[in-house]
Amino acid sequence: MTLTCQRPDGSLGNPVWTKGNNREPVDQSSKYELSGNKLIVKSVSSDDVGRYECKYGRNGVPYVLWSNVRIEPDPNIVANFQDKTVKCNDEVEFRCCVNKAYEVQLKNGDTVLEYVCEHAEYGVGKKNQTSVVGCEDNEIGNKTIQCVESNGKGQWRVTEDNCVLREIIELQTESANLVGDTLPEFVEKLNNVTANNEEEIVESTATISSIVTILNSIASVSEGITVNKPVMQNFLQTMDVVVSAQSIGSWNVLNNENEADDAPARNTSSSLLGSVETIVRSLADDPIEITTRFIHLKKIHLTESKNTVTVNSSEVTVPATEVTTENTSITTVAFSTLNSILPSRSKTNVTNSSIEAIVLLVNVSNSINNISINFELRNDTLEEPMCVFWNFSLFNNSGGWDSTGCNLTSGANGTVTCECNHTTSFSVLMAPYAPFRNKILDFITYIGVGISMGSLVLCLIIEIVVWKSVTKNVTSYVRHVSIVNIAVSLLIADIWFIIGASISEQRAQQNGRGQTLINACVTATFFIHFFYLALFFWMLVSALLLLYRTVMVLSQMSRSTMTAISFTVGYGVPLIIVVITVAVTQPNGGYISENHVCWLAFGEQKTLLAFVVPALIVVAVNLVIVIVVIAKLLRRGVGESTQPEEKNTLLVIVKCVAFLTPIFGLTWGFGIGTMVDYRNFGLHVVFALLNSLQGFFILVFGTLLDSKILTSLTGKLTSVSSISSRTKTTSAGTSSSSLNIFRRKRKNVYNYSRRPSSSNSSSSGASNS
Repeated sequence: MTLTCQRPDGSLGNPVWTKGNNREPVDQSSKYELSGNKLIVKSVSSDDVGRYECKYGRNGVPYVLWSNVRIEPDPNIVANFQDKTVKCNDEVEFRCCVNKAYEVQLKNGDTVLEYVCEHAEYGVGKKNQTSVVGCEDNEIGNKTIQCVESNGKGQWRVTEDNCVLREIIELQTESANLVGDTLPEFVEKLNNVTANNEEEIVESTATISSIVTILNSIASVSEGITVNKPVMQNFLQTMDVVVSAQSIGSWNVLNNENEADDAPARNTSSSLLGSVETIVRSLADDPIEITTRFIHLKKIHLTESKNTVTVNSSEVTVPATEVTTENTSITTVAFSTLNSILPSRSKTNVTNSSIEAIVLLVNVSNSINNISINFELRNDTLEEPMCVFWNFSLFNNSGGWDSTGCNLTSGANGTVTCECNHTTSFSVLMAPYAPFRNKILDFITYIGVGISMGSLVLCLIIEIVVWKSVTKNVTSYVRHVSIVNIAVSLLIADIWFIIGASISEQRAQQNGRGQTLINACVTATFFIHFFYLALFFWMLVSALLLLYRTVMVLSQMSRSTMTAISFTVGYGVPLIIVVITVAVTQPNGGYISENHVCWLAFGEQKTLLAFVVPALIVVAVNLVIVIVVIAKLLRRGVGESTQPEEKNTLLVIVKCVAFLTPIFGLTWGFGIGTMVDYRNFGLHVVFALLNSLQGFFILVFGTLLDSKILTSLTGKLTSVSSISSRTKTTSAGTSSSSLNIFRRKRKNVYNYSRRPSSSNSSSSGASNS
């Protein structure tokens, strides 16, 4: 171990070394070697820990340096492998561990094997490695895990969980031989097992699927018997566990798996609802009411005067004319969570639709042709309510919502009334916006974006043409760098907006599923977010330049320094904001909107604020700067030390910032308004108009209102026109002369040709004559 003592200026000789709190002298010995300003400790051991000091003398004043030395114990390496012979393609696990002070490194020859995942149960693995592992002791099956790297650290993530509680597997095996006589005892046992293991069940998709299989077996057996209240109560209490609010996450996984599966089998949630519809038909013909946490069953006998049943704030009415016999009964089952479990896919493929009422199963003992259902809506801010029922035959027998035979008769005060000509399981689908309004907004947006992109391209062309003549001083140079980057940022944002719109349509067609489309949507949102923010921060650069050249008149900053600061503010700050936003929200799926649109989410995490807040702060700062600058310019004497050309540039920046900042701020003010009152069609139209025409505003206020640009552009065009005119005149004169020569030869006489209109042509003609 070698310790070096840094020599201070003015010191003479070598340092004096001491060790420990008692400052024991360290001299040359078999243990220590002193070499100049270095102390070499030989044969280091745990006894050599402690405080070491070195002291110099400098002008009679001691100069002391010290350091604490800590010596870690020797590495204790434990490995579970040794030389062995294995068959090709066999998997062999190698484990190597060491005490915490050291890091393990495995090598295959000279190649270092970097393992990024380590788990006491799953072992170690490298990035993207998959492995199949066993289940807990009380489970049967296996899990597929994958080593995923996140934030520089590796963790094993379960990609497929086929572990089922051992007790549930045993009951599933028993249910295959179930008969009517053993049904009551079996259902009670199932209810007890699910109640005792609820925490494990709601987290396990495989266990939920097994319970649904058991419930279907029970429903099949019930078709040949009469089901009494105790059996029905045990059945519903079992179902209550698998449809609890805590199980919704597992159901989302199950529904995604079923969507990806092309097999014609019904998916799990549809199969669960089918089991209830089956067993309800076998229910005893007595008035029954059963209530659990998330399910409410009610069965009554109907009469002409008592033809309405109320369950969970919903009313079901059978017209008196449909009650033809005294033995007509109606059974209703209300599910308060099934709207979050059944997928929202429908026969009509309504985009972005959601289930906004309870799922209500209705079964009438006799055939009827009309039934009326009044639903209380969960979210009455959505639009286009549609009365639907669950059709088990749709989507290759996976099931889906269908409106056939159902009509919406009224809707007010957060309720809707549906009339259907059949009985089954009903609910209400709603869409975020009315279809015709979407078309109007799309038309305004795409036409406006087209105008905006054309204006931005024209703006950039003009800047290229006049660049040399308008960037002669530093202030003018930075002003035009800002306007070019404002135009470039918005142009790229518009391009990504179009890409994002295309991805959004594909996501809507696939009901939001598909990881590839989600990743593409995140990418599009990232660039839209970044370049829209860059637009605002380049506006801030213009405002800061204005403030700097107005307030600090005598300060002279170089062009390269101002350019570096401008690009740091214009692109660096937005990049930091966007990267942090993605890092914080995307791991939880909160970066992009849930309604298939490729834009920032405004749900629980309020990701949209990562754009709105910085943008509005820039708007506020710019407005303050404009007020300060205008006040300065109005004061007597300000600008006397400023060159006329630079003063003209400052006035142009004032106009640009003063006009564009309120326009951009007003645009996103209406954007916030659409979030607060998103049913207000007028706000959406105004926001779409202002947002899609921002490029046109940049062309007008950033380029066309600059007299210097117009003067330079006019000069360029005049020069081009003059060159073109001279070219045409010379051509005309030459042609006229040639014609005169032809005439002279033909007539064999000398004469002057007719005088041309232009002086150049006249000279040419006389010369040729």
